[in-house]
Amino acid sequence: MKPLIVLLVTFILSLVIARFTTGVWQITFAGNVAMCCMLMLTAVGHFKFTQGMVMMLPPVIPFKLAVVYLTGIVEVALGILLLFPAGRYIAGNLLILLFIVMLPANIYAAMIHLNMEKANFEGPGIEYLYFRLPLQLLFIGWLLYFSTGWIRG
Repeated sequence: MKPLIVLLVTFILSLVIARFTTGVWQITFAGNVAMCCMLMLTAVGHFKFTQGMVMMLPPVIPFKLAVVYLTGIVEVALGILLLFPAGRYIAGNLLILLFIVMLPANIYAAMIHLNMEKANFEGPGIEYLYFRLPLQLLFIGWLLYFSTGWIRG
């Protein structure tokens, strides 16, 4: 829920600030600033809730700790790259790929009732996916629209 709130609030604030400072609605700019901020928030989780993130990865994944740290760093780097028009398209596509690759970890975490923040098995379970899967699709659609231009044309 926190990433969604950050995404939407930052989008609205960026949109309004850009309108007042430039005189025009900077929708693409606001959409990318919002995704960047959301990614900064989720990246913090990789370092603050490391143990829970490690537990989130299925047993077949080797070097779990390194994967958690690396994906956090990648989220930061690609989030920043979204702010630059020259790098936005590639960053958007790489983030879409990252969101798709991370989906099995979210499904696995739900199946084992993982509470990532507390690093225990008292999480909501499969019900979590009723929110998480549409949220993942929203993030992908957001990137398709604001970063890659695939939806806008």
